[in-house]
Amino acid sequence: MSKTNKLALIPVMFCFFAMGFVDLVGIASNYVKEDLALNDSTANIFPSLVFFWFLIFSVPTGMLMNKIGRKKTVLLSLIVTIVSLFLPLFGENFPIMLCAFSLLGIGNALMQTSLNPLVSTVMGGGNLASTLTFGQFIKAIASFLAPYLAMWGATQMIPSFGYDWRILFAIYFVVGILAAILLAITPIQEEKMEGKASSFAECIKLLGTPIVLLSFFGIMCHVGIDVGTNTTAPKILMERLGMTLNDAAFATSLYFIFRTIGCLTGSFFLRVLPNRTFFIISVCMMALSMCGLFIGTEKWMLYTAIALVGYGNSNIFSICFAQALTSMPEKQNEVSGLMIMGLFGGTIFPLLMGFASDAMGQAGAVIVMAIGVLYLFTYINKVKNA
Repeated sequence: MSKTNKLALIPVMFCFFAMGFVDLVGIASNYVKEDLALNDSTANIFPSLVFFWFLIFSVPTGMLMNKIGRKKTVLLSLIVTIVSLFLPLFGENFPIMLCAFSLLGIGNALMQTSLNPLVSTVMGGGNLASTLTFGQFIKAIASFLAPYLAMWGATQMIPSFGYDWRILFAIYFVVGILAAILLAITPIQEEKMEGKASSFAECIKLLGTPIVLLSFFGIMCHVGIDVGTNTTAPKILMERLGMTLNDAAFATSLYFIFRTIGCLTGSFFLRVLPNRTFFIISVCMMALSMCGLFIGTEKWMLYTAIALVGYGNSNIFSICFAQALTSMPEKQNEVSGLMIMGLFGGTIFPLLMGFASDAMGQAGAVIVMAIGVLYLFTYINKVKNA
């Protein structure tokens, strides 16, 4: 790899950190719920809204990359993300937070679709898999820092300048600007795009292929469980153990710590174990965690359950994505667009979980996530052993 490419990796990794900003939605929605006295179904609109935009923007982003290039598309995603982080600094009334979370989702949809291809441009095909894995590790740092920053701001352990827990937005706003400046001033040589971007119609037709459809549902379940745990874990600790939100915020960080460990160790296990074997182990861990979250009333059991779902869910996306991609090598752009659209599962699950938890407590939310885990058991036979 040339010296220029090595330097280009620095701003790209900053962008992966910025990609992790989307995971602040879980802890932020809990604080907004408390501050605005919302019920669960209303508060869960926020994480649902963030992931709704993946349905709308994933395929058009592919078309946009063909027109303006990958670097400019990532820069656009950073600008939208920066604006989303700036809005809550003016207040936290319902319209402002709705707008901020919408823009955060749009920015992240643009970034998820364009940043990975930019990595392949920078790497020139060398060590791509390990670089992407490292990028996911950097992203996870932003994810598990978010609850701590919000908690420290709320308890005045760091200077919050009157923003309280919203100091989280101010800190990530500054980092986002830094990431955008670094990327803008870094020269990255891009090859001309060949062929045309896939349209919605071309993508939707591929859902007629069973493995593509089943993988799409698998990714929906993965993201739904991911966002669901992120949002619901603190609520479970508050309901069962009587914790305050500031204390319960640790649950979200615990989830992301084990998801990060899962990403790093999973890249090794997927090389030495058959994919199907590792997938079965992962889904069994998630099933055990659902049992713990449903019946657990002690701290050790609930923390163990959160850790299990964090580790178990960490590699589901990559396995489902790979199964779909290798099944249709001649249609990889279209399949990639569809799989990113599957992140829309982050909209459906929190909405259903909000209604279920309002009806029967947080156990209702766990039941909704458990349905997603049950689906992943049915997907096991579709995972090739390669």
